Amino acid sequence: MADEITQAASRAPLVMRCGAFGDMVLLTVLLTQLRARFGQAVDVIASGPWCEPLLGAHPAVGRLVLVRSRRTPYWLSRDQQQLVSWLRARGPSPTWFCDRGEGRSLLTRGGIADGCVCDSTQYPFLAGENFADRYLRLGALTPSAFAGLVPPAAPGGLRAAQLVVAQSAREELDSWLARRAIAAPWVVFHPGSRHMARRRLRARSGAAKYWPEERWAEVVRGVRAHRPGVAIVFSGTHAEAPLNEEIIRRSGVANVHNAAGDLPVTRLLALLERAASLIAVDTGPAHAAAALGCPTVALFGHIDPWLYRPGGATTPAATVTGSVDGEPSILGIQPQQVIEAWLALTESPP
Repeated sequence: MADEITQAASRAPLVMRCGAFGDMVLLTVLLTQLRARFGQAVDVIASGPWCEPLLGAHPAVGRLVLVRSRRTPYWLSRDQQQLVSWLRARGPSPTWFCDRGEGRSLLTRGGIADGCVCDSTQYPFLAGENFADRYLRLGALTPSAFAGLVPPAAPGGLRAAQLVVAQSAREELDSWLARRAIAAPWVVFHPGSRHMARRRLRARSGAAKYWPEERWAEVVRGVRAHRPGVAIVFSGTHAEAPLNEEIIRRSGVANVHNAAGDLPVTRLLALLERAASLIAVDTGPAHAAAALGCPTVALFGHIDPWLYRPGGATTPAATVTGSVDGEPSILGIQPQQVIEAWLALTESPP
């Protein structure tokens, strides 16, 4: 048994996190720390079509295994069964479970005993803790089965997410920019979110993270007034294109491009990497932009802007908040607040 644990301690660490786009960006804080600690890339269990283009080329990521759904009964899910088979063949190793619910049972089915797992659900958030700092704290822990067998975490650690853009994605972006007649510099706007995209025929105004079109249009006019020569690019999914079009129509300014539905993840990352800045609601692309070093202004509603600060604790980001009737609300944010935050961020030395 001791030999088996010693052998398991030498395997690559394993992390399970089935999160949204922004969640996986923030997870790179933990992955980078674990790679530095163990001296080898981290195997990752995740879900969602964004994970492969987002993390596939990351130097801290080894094997990336995707599961479509953890809620589907195990006997009906081929993905879950294949994951369990892979885990059994791989063998246990120091494991970090950063998820909730059903996912933990898949680790157990795969032969990973409780003593091999650092379960994030057993460690409550600390007061004033940012997500990046929480991941650094979790990454410094050691599952009980491996006490004294694995190296300790180095003190400190990068308090910011990091993403990698492939050279092929940069070259593909150049071709796309030429087709779209978009010249540098550009500012990216991302006013939509999955909450709005899912509403279909229902009014946008009832969605979480909704900020009125006219206020967005006023910010667009403010950016144009302060940066007359900059191109403005709107990002988003196909479902968010009508929202973008309405904002563009109301803004009444030129050299604005609605790229919603035309930005797969690899192209989006390359676009954000070279963007002069991003203005967005609190959403995945805001985390990605900040992780890529793009000055990012994010509008927050009821979500804690420090806990979910774009990209972590030390990225070039500013958060804007408001309140309605004494309660945190994105609808309490005024356009001038956003413009002032953007100017303060983009006019300061990097």
